[in-house]
Amino acid sequence: MGVMVSTSERRGGARERLLARLLDAFGEALPAPETSLREIAARIGTSHALLRYHFGSLSGVLAALLTAQRTRDNEALLEAAQRGTFDDFVVAIWRTYTRPERLSRARGFFYVVGLAAYGPDDFREFVDSIGDLTVMLASLAEREGLGAKEARDVADATIAAIRGLLLQEVLTPGTRSEDAITLILRMKEGRSVP
Repeated sequence: MGVMVSTSERRGGARERLLARLLDAFGEALPAPETSLREIAARIGTSHALLRYHFGSLSGVLAALLTAQRTRDNEALLEAAQRGTFDDFVVAIWRTYTRPERLSRARGFFYVVGLAAYGPDDFREFVDSIGDLTVMLASLAEREGLGAKEARDVADATIAAIRGLLLQEVLTPGTRSEDAITLILRMKEGRSVP
């Protein structure tokens, strides 16, 4: 007797296969927000109707692709976190997301964040994944002697500072300070920033 597979399980498997094709096609980048679902579908060899069915819209495709890319990044960053210090992890995060080939992803991140601000329920998976790095940073801060609340506060402020500087880089490329991470780490230590 065969195993019965529900419609939702088949749909989930098909969605994951489409997502894998999107990841293969776009790698580290994201399609630009003005790209149509038809263009994306043609690039991965499927129909725009299938993309619409599984992701809802272009914004849904962008959010799913971004979430999957960030999950892969976080897995690699987690290895760095397990081997290093809070400061090492902050530097690893910064280097990961400020590489020139990641600029389209950074733009896509802020685009999807903006959409999610207006409709968080439409982007639940994406919204739920945003705190992953904060959790890892808080864990490292606790390991280095901070209490749970202070570790979470330091991690929140650090991620907010990184995202703010990254947004600055997206809006005005080349203007961020080369010492941005040094400044962020000084804030963590409670030292004054010149």
